Amino acid sequence: MSGINYVTKETLEQMRSELNQLKTKGRAEIARAISEAREKGDLKENAEYDAAKEAQGLHEAKIAALESAIVTARVVEATSIDTSKVSILCKVTITNLANKKTLTYQLVSEQEADLKAGKISVSSPIGKGLLGKTIGDVAEVQAPNGNLQFKIDNITV
Repeated sequence: MSGINYVTKETLEQMRSELNQLKTKGRAEIARAISEAREKGDLKENAEYDAAKEAQGLHEAKIAALESAIVTARVVEATSIDTSKVSILCKVTITNLANKKTLTYQLVSEQEADLKAGKISVSSPIGKGLLGKTIGDVAEVQAPNGNLQFKIDNITV
């Protein structure tokens, strides 16, 4: 990850908690699995050992990615958000001009994105297209299934 990673205070705390869990319990579980696999004989032909070592590599990569996200994190307070234009943590009500459907999304960081909860990442195609727009603007979004147009109806916190 590069650049600044804007998050809420709650998300930063969740990230720190997850990192702590991965470094303590997660590493201990991986070490135990490697130890158990090592006891089962020849390491050259031990698929369980190979799988445990691969799991360790993936686990360490996840730790590194989370550490990087925390280092680049900047906490954004809801009170400091300018609602005259679309920015991170804003709730945006948009109308799809093709099918006239109205949707409300909150723009959040990649770590917080959850489409079912109405939270989309600012780095997603729709998020990128909405950033910086004001009420009444039409955002053109290049999506995988073609070009979409959204009219900005409302911006709140």
